[in-house]
Amino acid sequence: MIKLTRLNGKTITINALLIETIEDTPDTMISLVNGKKIMVLEPVPEVVELVQSFMQAVGLIGGTMKSLNSEGS
Repeated sequence: MIKLTRLNGKTITINALLIETIEDTPDTMISLVNGKKIMVLEPVPEVVELVQSFMQAVGLIGGTMKSLNSEGS
């Protein structure tokens, strides 16, 4: 789960695994796999970073590609 800010200033917690797309319109629009769309104040790069950090924390992606490549050698 990641915490973001709606346009009205209220915090919302989103399941990062349900994010389908993140668009940079005048505001950041997140589309979920269920068709729901959520506008947030955080810029796209910040949302992407939060999603990546979440996925690393739960073990869905590795820390760095370098460490993955060195394991296979």
